[in-house]
Amino acid sequence: MQFQAAVARGATLEEIEKGLVSQVGSGPGGSVDLAVLFVSAQLRFVASDLARRLRAALQPGVLLGVSAEGVIGGDQEVENEPAASLLLGHLPGVTLQPFAVPAADWDELVRDDERLHQRLGTGEAHRAQLLLADPFHPGIIESLPQLDAVLGAPTLGGMASASHRPEGNVLLLNDRVLLDGAVGVGLGGALQVDPVVAQGCRPVGEPMVVTASQGPWVLQLRRQPALAVAQQILSGLPQADMELIQQNGLFVGVVLHEEQAEFHRGDFLVRGLLGANRENEALAVGEYVRPGQTIQFHVRDAAAAHEDLVELLRRREPSGPPAGALLFSCNGRGSRMFSQPHHDIRTTRDVFPGLPVAGFFAMGELGPVGGRTFVHGHTASLALFRSPA
Repeated sequence: MQFQAAVARGATLEEIEKGLVSQVGSGPGGSVDLAVLFVSAQLRFVASDLARRLRAALQPGVLLGVSAEGVIGGDQEVENEPAASLLLGHLPGVTLQPFAVPAADWDELVRDDERLHQRLGTGEAHRAQLLLADPFHPGIIESLPQLDAVLGAPTLGGMASASHRPEGNVLLLNDRVLLDGAVGVGLGGALQVDPVVAQGCRPVGEPMVVTASQGPWVLQLRRQPALAVAQQILSGLPQADMELIQQNGLFVGVVLHEEQAEFHRGDFLVRGLLGANRENEALAVGEYVRPGQTIQFHVRDAAAAHEDLVELLRRREPSGPPAGALLFSCNGRGSRMFSQPHHDIRTTRDVFPGLPVAGFFAMGELGPVGGRTFVHGHTASLALFRSPA
């Protein structure tokens, strides 16, 4: 199993193509089984032409692509200028099941579990599915639990971000071009896919058990009005944490597996605290919370996001260095969050030196927390590819 990654900047299609091909040559191992292409917003109208040229030059078995606000590749994150990035994989023994599903067909597909499994799955040795999707089709996000259940493997990827209007993005699969829906590939056989989902937050205060709730409203914590408990905990936080809350808002981490004795980073699904109702002293959370679940407040800033990514990547170090990776970073990260340029990709390569990585800034990142796939915000979601143990 071998990977190569490249990123190229340029004002013309020819410059971008030449820059990418010059970096990767004929591809890893002399042949390319999978190519994943990310094209910046400035080039989205010629994205299909670039894909066609790269297919002619590299002859990949499968080429996936998506248009993005910014692209990531090599050791660079390129924002606000024309560029493209590329990850190539030579994957002996790996089964690839490509799919392209327009929005009009997606809802019908997910109503039929057997057909869904045939379309996206790779059989008994199915490892994961990569999904690049239209952010304006809610049915795709709503169907993530079904993908988990039917395919039995994590979904990793991101939502296209080159345009903030419907049908303004481009999704590519080989010679097909979609303006909505989703493209992707099921991965099976002789590989291991390790997900890393760094939500960019750190916990503050202490864990609290939900004792009454209704949908997204937390009514009671520890059998007391939720707002009163929250105010008590917040009043005990250090001044530095309170300043972060004033600057960036307050977040809530929801524990998905209650059997653990302690909870750490990666154990929480992080969602925003949307508001409070002073009449019944309830808190509104951006996720349905049920009685018996544990929640804990979180704060977010550049330092917390850096610590989060480093810690979660280092948990993967004992397994040895991966062969390649895809990085799906929120378009609220990059230069919007970090003063240090190229933060997420260079942090990843600090932990795994020389790792071939490509990706893009997404309008929603897909990845599993607690064994279930969610769409996230302000997150760096990675797929680390390894040979099987």
